[in-house]
Amino acid sequence: MSAMPDPRFELRKITDTEWLILDHRYAPNDSRQTVACVYQVDAVEVEVVWLRDLPLASCYMSAADVLEDVQRFHGSRRAGRPVPIPHLPPLATA
Repeated sequence: MSAMPDPRFELRKITDTEWLILDHRYAPNDSRQTVACVYQVDAVEVEVVWLRDLPLASCYMSAADVLEDVQRFHGSRRAGRPVPIPHLPPLATA
């Protein structure tokens, strides 16, 4: 089985030091398509401004790492079946 990147998300370079992460689940004219703005801070660090409420970091080593984290976050939701919750009978009161 080969690990294909999720075509839903795209890392689009805007300038030499800025990228957007786009979600192709939404139309190009839909403001929800832009997930994050990524800015180069120095040679080994980028900073992320999240435009969605995601519990992800705000600093990464590269823009590609940000895209990978977004794909991992959204891919984990459909990775498997839900975890069953054991149900116990009510406690007996005497």
